Amino acid sequence: MRRAICSTSLRGIPLLKPIVTDWERVNAFQAFPDDLLIVTYPKAGTTWTQEIVDLILHGGDAEKVRRGPTQIRMPFLEISLPNASLPGITRLEKMDPPRVIKSHLPIQLLPKSFWETGSKVIYVARNPKDNVVSYFYFDQMNLIQPEPGPWSSYLKRFMDGKCKLCWGSWYEHVKGYWKEKDKRNILYLFFEDMKENPAREIQRIAKFLGHHLSEDILNNIVQLTTFDAMRENPMANYSSVPGTIFDRKVSDFLRKGEVGDWKNHLSPEENAAFEKHYMETMSDCAIPFRFVI
Repeated sequence: MRRAICSTSLRGIPLLKPIVTDWERVNAFQAFPDDLLIVTYPKAGTTWTQEIVDLILHGGDAEKVRRGPTQIRMPFLEISLPNASLPGITRLEKMDPPRVIKSHLPIQLLPKSFWETGSKVIYVARNPKDNVVSYFYFDQMNLIQPEPGPWSSYLKRFMDGKCKLCWGSWYEHVKGYWKEKDKRNILYLFFEDMKENPAREIQRIAKFLGHHLSEDILNNIVQLTTFDAMRENPMANYSSVPGTIFDRKVSDFLRKGEVGDWKNHLSPEENAAFEKHYMETMSDCAIPFRFVI
Protein backbone atom coordinates (compact mmCIF):
# COMPACT_ATOMS: atom_id res chain seq x y z
CA MET A 1 0.00 0.00 0.00
CA ARG A 2 1.22 3.50 -0.88
CA ARG A 3 1.93 5.52 2.26
CA ALA A 4 2.10 9.05 0.91
CA ILE A 5 0.37 11.10 -1.74
CA CYS A 6 1.32 14.27 -3.54
CA SER A 7 0.08 17.62 -2.29
CA THR A 8 -0.48 20.76 -4.34
CA SER A 9 -0.52 22.97 -1.29
CA LEU A 10 3.01 24.32 -1.51
CA ARG A 11 3.00 27.22 -3.98
CA GLY A 12 1.39 24.98 -6.57
CA ILE A 13 4.25 22.44 -6.57
CA PRO A 14 3.22 18.83 -5.83
CA LEU A 15 5.34 17.38 -3.04
CA LEU A 16 5.06 14.42 -0.70
CA LYS A 17 2.96 15.36 2.31
CA PRO A 18 5.76 14.78 4.86
CA ILE A 19 7.90 17.34 3.00
CA VAL A 20 5.12 19.91 3.13
CA THR A 21 4.53 19.17 6.82
CA ASP A 22 8.19 19.83 7.63
CA TRP A 23 8.55 22.71 5.18
CA GLU A 24 9.29 25.50 7.66
CA ARG A 25 12.51 23.78 8.72
CA VAL A 26 13.58 23.21 5.12
CA ASN A 27 12.77 26.77 4.07
CA ALA A 28 14.76 28.14 7.01
CA PHE A 29 17.78 25.94 6.27
CA GLN A 30 21.04 27.82 6.73
CA ALA A 31 23.54 27.12 3.98
CA PHE A 32 27.21 28.07 4.31
CA PRO A 33 29.49 29.51 1.62
CA ASP A 34 31.48 26.28 1.29
CA ASP A 35 28.43 24.01 1.07
CA LEU A 36 27.74 22.37 -2.29
CA LEU A 37 24.21 21.71 -3.54
CA ILE A 38 23.53 19.05 -6.18
CA VAL A 39 20.06 19.56 -7.59
CA THR A 40 18.14 17.81 -10.34
CA TYR A 41 14.66 16.94 -11.41
CA PRO A 42 14.10 13.37 -10.11
CA LYS A 43 15.85 10.62 -12.09
CA ALA A 44 18.18 12.93 -14.01
CA GLY A 45 21.53 11.61 -12.77
CA THR A 46 21.55 12.78 -9.17
CA THR A 47 23.23 9.75 -7.58
CA TRP A 48 25.79 9.55 -10.38
CA THR A 49 26.76 13.18 -9.86
CA GLN A 50 26.90 12.74 -6.09
CA GLU A 51 29.34 9.85 -6.45
CA ILE A 52 31.52 11.81 -8.88
CA VAL A 53 31.61 14.81 -6.55
CA ASP A 54 32.48 12.71 -3.50
CA LEU A 55 35.34 11.04 -5.37
CA ILE A 56 36.66 14.41 -6.55
CA LEU A 57 36.58 15.76 -3.01
CA HIS A 58 38.45 12.69 -1.74
CA GLY A 59 41.09 12.52 -4.45
CA GLY A 60 39.58 9.46 -6.12
CA ASP A 61 39.98 7.35 -2.97
CA ALA A 62 37.31 4.66 -3.31
CA GLU A 63 37.60 3.52 0.31
CA LYS A 64 36.88 6.99 1.70
CA VAL A 65 33.83 7.24 -0.52
CA ARG A 66 32.58 3.89 0.80
CA ARG A 67 32.35 5.32 4.31
CA GLY A 68 28.55 5.21 4.12
CA PRO A 69 25.55 5.06 1.76
CA THR A 70 24.91 8.02 -0.53
CA GLN A 71 21.96 9.29 1.50
CA ILE A 72 24.13 9.41 4.65
CA ARG A 73 27.18 11.01 3.06
CA MET A 74 25.18 13.61 1.11
CA PRO A 75 21.76 14.06 2.73
CA PHE A 76 18.57 14.79 0.78
CA LEU A 77 17.61 18.27 2.01
CA GLU A 78 13.81 18.17 1.84
CA ILE A 79 13.04 14.47 2.23
CA SER A 80 11.11 13.44 5.32
CA LEU A 81 9.41 10.08 5.40
CA PRO A 82 7.32 8.43 8.12
CA ASN A 83 8.96 5.53 9.95
CA ALA A 84 12.16 5.96 7.93
CA SER A 85 15.64 7.18 8.80
CA LEU A 86 16.33 10.73 9.99
CA PRO A 87 14.91 13.48 7.75
CA GLY A 88 17.51 15.02 5.45
CA ILE A 89 17.22 18.37 7.21
CA THR A 90 18.00 16.73 10.57
CA ARG A 91 21.09 15.01 9.19
CA LEU A 92 22.31 18.25 7.66
CA GLU A 93 21.78 20.21 10.87
CA LYS A 94 24.04 17.69 12.64
CA MET A 95 26.81 17.98 10.04
CA ASP A 96 29.59 20.56 10.05
CA PRO A 97 30.24 22.42 6.79
CA PRO A 98 31.38 21.93 4.13
CA ARG A 99 28.43 19.72 3.29
CA VAL A 100 27.35 18.15 0.01
CA ILE A 101 23.57 18.40 -0.19
CA LYS A 102 21.04 16.80 -2.52
CA SER A 103 17.75 18.38 -3.57
CA HIS A 104 15.04 18.07 -6.21
CA LEU A 105 13.43 21.41 -5.35
CA PRO A 106 12.54 23.74 -8.22
CA ILE A 107 14.44 26.99 -8.02
CA GLN A 108 11.51 28.99 -6.60
CA LEU A 109 11.37 26.70 -3.55
CA LEU A 110 15.09 26.52 -2.84
CA PRO A 111 16.00 28.06 0.54
CA LYS A 112 17.27 31.60 -0.01
CA SER A 113 20.36 31.01 2.12
CA PHE A 114 22.00 29.14 -0.80
CA TRP A 115 21.95 32.34 -2.83
CA GLU A 116 22.69 34.68 0.09
CA THR A 117 25.86 32.78 1.02
CA GLY A 118 27.00 32.16 -2.54
CA SER A 119 27.03 28.38 -2.16
CA LYS A 120 28.02 26.47 -5.28
CA VAL A 121 25.20 24.65 -7.09
CA ILE A 122 25.55 21.83 -9.60
CA TYR A 123 22.41 21.31 -11.67
CA VAL A 124 22.03 18.25 -13.90
CA ALA A 125 19.35 18.10 -16.58
CA ARG A 126 18.28 15.06 -18.60
CA ASN A 127 16.30 15.01 -21.83
CA PRO A 128 12.60 14.73 -20.99
CA LYS A 129 11.87 11.54 -22.90
CA ASP A 130 14.44 9.49 -21.00
CA ASN A 131 13.64 11.37 -17.81
CA VAL A 132 9.95 10.46 -17.89
CA VAL A 133 10.70 6.80 -18.64
CA SER A 134 13.11 6.59 -15.71
CA TYR A 135 10.71 8.42 -13.40
CA PHE A 136 7.87 6.08 -14.39
CA TYR A 137 9.83 3.00 -13.34
CA PHE A 138 10.97 4.74 -10.17
CA ASP A 139 7.39 5.61 -9.23
CA GLN A 140 6.48 1.97 -9.74
CA MET A 141 9.15 0.67 -7.38
CA ASN A 142 9.10 3.48 -4.81
CA LEU A 143 6.31 2.62 -2.38
CA ILE A 144 6.41 6.12 -0.89
CA GLN A 145 5.54 7.79 -4.19
CA PRO A 146 1.92 7.88 -5.41
CA GLU A 147 0.81 5.08 -7.74
CA PRO A 148 2.00 5.98 -11.25
CA GLY A 149 -0.90 4.33 -13.06
CA PRO A 150 -0.56 3.22 -16.70
CA TRP A 151 2.22 4.55 -18.90
CA SER A 152 -0.06 6.49 -21.27
CA SER A 153 -1.66 8.58 -18.51
CA TYR A 154 1.68 9.02 -16.74
CA LEU A 155 3.21 10.44 -19.91
CA LYS A 156 0.30 12.86 -20.25
CA ARG A 157 0.74 14.01 -16.63
CA PHE A 158 4.44 14.58 -17.27
CA MET A 159 3.61 16.72 -20.31
CA ASP A 160 0.98 18.69 -18.42
CA GLY A 161 2.19 22.25 -17.79
CA LYS A 162 0.74 21.98 -14.28
CA CYS A 163 2.43 18.65 -13.75
CA LYS A 164 0.89 16.45 -11.09
CA LEU A 165 4.07 14.45 -10.55
CA CYS A 166 6.08 15.02 -7.40
CA TRP A 167 8.40 18.03 -7.58
CA GLY A 168 6.31 19.56 -10.32
CA SER A 169 6.83 20.26 -13.99
CA TRP A 170 10.03 19.05 -15.66
CA TYR A 171 9.77 21.99 -18.06
CA GLU A 172 9.62 24.64 -15.36
CA HIS A 173 12.33 22.88 -13.34
CA VAL A 174 14.96 22.83 -16.08
CA LYS A 175 14.04 26.32 -17.29
CA GLY A 176 14.23 27.82 -13.81
CA TYR A 177 17.86 26.89 -13.20
CA TRP A 178 18.87 27.55 -16.83
CA LYS A 179 17.62 31.14 -16.67
CA GLU A 180 19.59 31.78 -13.47
CA LYS A 181 22.81 29.93 -14.33
CA ASP A 182 24.71 33.03 -15.42
CA LYS A 183 23.48 35.12 -12.49
CA ARG A 184 24.19 32.57 -9.76
CA ASN A 185 27.02 30.24 -8.82
CA ILE A 186 25.52 27.40 -10.89
CA LEU A 187 27.25 24.77 -13.03
CA TYR A 188 24.59 23.48 -15.43
CA LEU A 189 25.32 19.99 -16.75
CA PHE A 190 23.57 17.60 -19.11
CA PHE A 191 23.16 13.88 -18.46
CA GLU A 192 23.78 13.19 -22.16
CA ASP A 193 27.12 15.04 -22.10
CA MET A 194 28.16 13.03 -19.06
CA LYS A 195 27.35 9.77 -20.85
CA GLU A 196 29.07 10.84 -24.06
CA ASN A 197 32.32 12.00 -22.46
CA PRO A 198 32.45 11.37 -18.70
CA ALA A 199 36.11 12.36 -18.38
CA ARG A 200 35.45 15.80 -19.87
CA GLU A 201 32.44 16.45 -17.64
CA ILE A 202 34.19 15.18 -14.51
CA GLN A 203 37.00 17.64 -15.21
CA ARG A 204 34.42 20.42 -15.57
CA ILE A 205 32.97 19.52 -12.18
CA ALA A 206 36.43 19.36 -10.61
CA LYS A 207 37.35 22.77 -12.00
CA PHE A 208 34.09 24.23 -10.67
CA LEU A 209 34.96 22.83 -7.25
CA GLY A 210 38.50 24.20 -7.42
CA HIS A 211 40.20 20.81 -7.75
CA HIS A 212 42.81 19.61 -10.22
CA LEU A 213 42.67 15.95 -11.18
CA SER A 214 45.70 14.08 -12.44
CA GLU A 215 45.11 11.78 -15.39
CA ASP A 216 45.36 8.72 -13.14
CA ILE A 217 42.83 10.05 -10.63
CA LEU A 218 40.50 11.15 -13.42
CA ASN A 219 40.60 7.74 -15.07
CA ASN A 220 39.97 6.08 -11.71
CA ILE A 221 36.90 8.26 -11.07
CA VAL A 222 35.59 7.48 -14.56
CA GLN A 223 35.87 3.74 -13.88
CA LEU A 224 34.38 3.95 -10.38
CA THR A 225 31.34 5.84 -11.65
CA THR A 226 30.37 3.74 -14.63
CA PHE A 227 26.80 2.50 -14.42
CA ASP A 228 27.89 -1.09 -13.87
CA ALA A 229 30.35 -0.14 -11.12
CA MET A 230 27.78 1.94 -9.27
CA ARG A 231 25.08 -0.70 -9.65
CA GLU A 232 27.37 -3.17 -7.87
CA ASN A 233 28.45 -0.68 -5.19
CA PRO A 234 26.30 -1.10 -2.05
CA MET A 235 27.26 2.41 -0.95
CA ALA A 236 25.82 3.92 -4.14
CA ASN A 237 23.01 1.64 -5.30
CA TYR A 238 20.54 2.34 -2.45
CA SER A 239 20.45 -1.35 -1.53
CA SER A 240 20.45 -0.22 2.13
CA VAL A 241 16.96 1.26 1.70
CA PRO A 242 14.44 -1.26 3.11
CA GLY A 243 12.06 -3.20 0.91
CA THR A 244 9.14 -1.45 2.59
CA ILE A 245 10.20 1.64 0.63
CA PHE A 246 11.80 0.28 -2.57
CA ASP A 247 10.19 -2.75 -4.22
CA ARG A 248 13.17 -4.21 -6.08
CA LYS A 249 11.00 -6.92 -7.63
CA VAL A 250 9.63 -4.12 -9.82
CA SER A 251 12.87 -2.32 -10.67
CA ASP A 252 16.31 -1.55 -9.31
CA PHE A 253 17.00 2.00 -8.12
CA LEU A 254 19.72 2.16 -10.79
CA ARG A 255 17.77 0.69 -13.70
CA LYS A 256 19.55 1.42 -17.02
CA GLY A 257 21.19 4.83 -17.05
CA GLU A 258 21.05 5.06 -20.84
CA VAL A 259 20.42 7.75 -23.42
CA GLY A 260 17.71 6.85 -25.91
CA ASP A 261 15.83 4.20 -23.90
CA TRP A 262 12.72 6.28 -24.59
CA LYS A 263 12.60 4.64 -28.04
CA ASN A 264 11.58 1.42 -26.30
CA HIS A 265 8.63 3.08 -24.56
CA LEU A 266 7.10 5.91 -26.60
CA SER A 267 4.92 4.72 -29.47
CA PRO A 268 5.25 6.63 -32.78
CA GLU A 269 2.01 8.44 -31.96
CA GLU A 270 3.15 9.30 -28.43
CA ASN A 271 6.50 10.49 -29.73
CA ALA A 272 4.91 12.75 -32.33
CA ALA A 273 2.61 14.29 -29.73
CA PHE A 274 5.50 14.69 -27.31
CA GLU A 275 7.69 16.38 -29.94
CA LYS A 276 4.95 18.88 -30.77
CA HIS A 277 4.30 19.64 -27.12
CA TYR A 278 8.02 19.90 -26.35
CA MET A 279 8.68 22.38 -29.16
CA GLU A 280 5.78 24.56 -28.04
CA THR A 281 6.58 24.45 -24.34
CA MET A 282 10.32 25.05 -24.75
CA SER A 283 9.98 27.76 -27.40
CA ASP A 284 10.78 30.47 -24.86
CA CYS A 285 13.96 28.81 -23.58
CA ALA A 286 16.56 27.38 -25.94
CA ILE A 287 18.16 24.69 -23.77
CA PRO A 288 20.29 22.39 -25.98
CA PHE A 289 18.85 19.01 -25.02
CA ARG A 290 19.84 15.92 -26.98
CA PHE A 291 17.62 12.86 -27.23
CA VAL A 292 20.29 10.56 -28.67
CA ILE A 293 24.10 10.59 -28.64
